[in-house]
Amino acid sequence: MTNKKPFKDLTIAIKGAGDLASGIACRLHAARLRRIYMLELARPLAVRRRVAFCEAIYDAEKTVEGVTAVRAAQVDEVRQAWRKGHIAVKVDPIWDTLGKLPPDVVIDAIIAKKNLGTHLADASLVIGLGPGFIAGKDVHRAIETQRGHNFGRVLRQGSPQNNTGIPGNIAGYTSERVLRAHVAGIFKAQRRLGESVKKGDTLAWVQDQKMISPIDGVIRGLIRDGAEVAAGLKIGDVDPRDRADYCDSISDKARSLGGAVLEAILGKFNV
Repeated sequence: MTNKKPFKDLTIAIKGAGDLASGIACRLHAARLRRIYMLELARPLAVRRRVAFCEAIYDAEKTVEGVTAVRAAQVDEVRQAWRKGHIAVKVDPIWDTLGKLPPDVVIDAIIAKKNLGTHLADASLVIGLGPGFIAGKDVHRAIETQRGHNFGRVLRQGSPQNNTGIPGNIAGYTSERVLRAHVAGIFKAQRRLGESVKKGDTLAWVQDQKMISPIDGVIRGLIRDGAEVAAGLKIGDVDPRDRADYCDSISDKARSLGGAVLEAILGKFNV
């Protein structure tokens, strides 16, 4: 069925506003899709905070590679953000906004490794990223997020690969570069994003447990100081390439997934 709404006027709702969701939002914004709102938790725990629009929940606004997102409490504030050329970020963990400001496209970019409640009826086009979604059943399109030959493939039927639990390879390091909380408790940072560190340096504490840098590199990701964390939660990321400027750059993964999402949208709506 032909959709008569101009492409630029499509309303896009993105569940989640972490670094991958934010990279997708930036890609769509660059393609002149400017009616974008993102739905988040009241206290999001992004690791790559410098490139995550969820930081607007804390700081009122966040700019990533020249694109600004602003916190919106009400639907009217979402529209105000759009009039200024901004993306809106709204605290809405149960996605009530979908009913108040019906989207043409819903993108589930929470990357929860399971479907937390996204349905085909959410919009004319519903896209799910990563494992937990079945294209043709609970979403119209599913996108492969596992690195490899099919990374970024848009699926019309079936599911993306199951999560391996192994982070992407950077300069020969995978799981080694990721920090996870050993215990539950309050996170207290000892170093800052963008700092160079050596293997064995103390990066943070969780309760009485010291968090040590596993490798040499730059702290590319670190959750907010004072956050309450669960045992096993990812709380940091050390980049062995030792490039501080990468802290402020959308990742190759996020850019690729943004291109896949754009492909799915273009494949659905006539332009």
